[in-house]
Amino acid sequence: MINEESVREKLKKVNYPGFSRDIVSFGLIKRITVSGNDVLVLVSLATRDPAVPRAIHQGIEEALATLEGVGRVEIDFDLKDPPEPVAGNPAAAQTSIPGVKKVIAVASGKGGVGKSTVAVNLAIALSRTGAKVGICDCDLYGPSIALMLGATDQQPMATEHNEIIPIEAHGLKAISMGFLLSEDSPVIVRGPLATRYTQQFLRQCLWGELDYLILDLPPGTGDIQLTIVQTVSISGSVIVTTPQEVALIDARKAVAMFQKVHVPITGLVENMAWFECEHGTKYPIFGEGGGTAEAERLGVPVLVQIPIDIATRDRADRGEPIATLDPSTNPISAVFSVLAEKVMAAVG
Repeated sequence: MINEESVREKLKKVNYPGFSRDIVSFGLIKRITVSGNDVLVLVSLATRDPAVPRAIHQGIEEALATLEGVGRVEIDFDLKDPPEPVAGNPAAAQTSIPGVKKVIAVASGKGGVGKSTVAVNLAIALSRTGAKVGICDCDLYGPSIALMLGATDQQPMATEHNEIIPIEAHGLKAISMGFLLSEDSPVIVRGPLATRYTQQFLRQCLWGELDYLILDLPPGTGDIQLTIVQTVSISGSVIVTTPQEVALIDARKAVAMFQKVHVPITGLVENMAWFECEHGTKYPIFGEGGGTAEAERLGVPVLVQIPIDIATRDRADRGEPIATLDPSTNPISAVFSVLAEKVMAAVG
């Protein structure tokens, strides 16, 4: 028997293009009308990419074709434009988080490239300019911001209206699942619940007045990433990679994801670019020139190259990020200051 529920079950097999989450769980299906054996599906989308509704249209047709006894299938789209950029500054989009002027996403196509280290030190370097900065750890399954800020013993408070008060460390406001769980407690939740937690971090956190909110995204291009770009308008994105091809392959996917959803690409950070021994010799352990070549291919700038540095790793483990040191005396802190300057110039 064909009814609304049987149609909806079939539609749950249609994923949003490029992502693992289906169009039903994303709330894109606005109406299902069944008349005899004929089916009408209304889909609501906010996109400027014509390939997205085409792919969804094809997916729905293929899914409903497997519905036994189905007659005519009609698919209508309610298409809306995403939020427009701020007038006079096409690289910066309006944020829907009260009090937050600019939202900057730090992303990578894969794990293990030092994305969270870059995110934390970028946030601190921005705050050293006098800006008010917050950081949201969106990597629910592998949260590391609490450790890097040396604040694992702190816990966010909640107001009587269930709003979250972020913790403060090193001049930053911060929220992370790492503040809510013990170090040996895993986060075991399915995708929809994970995206709900992420939305709560963004929407229900009392960030106050911030010049910049840094989002430390989880690696990859999955459900949480798409939920974030649909939840808030992002002013710019920083893609972190290492020079080797296996990391660059995934960096391309991250860039492609942001381009699909019209998020400005601020640039690429080539992390672990080389190791310099005590005699001043540089060893390109993960290859050489890969980040520069890839940035040229993608048409985005290389913002900075960051070498492998023992002190950077050690200070992150101790909750004292390298960017807290004086840039005039520490070369790695100076690199993050340059990164902060370039990001500020790009997003305004």
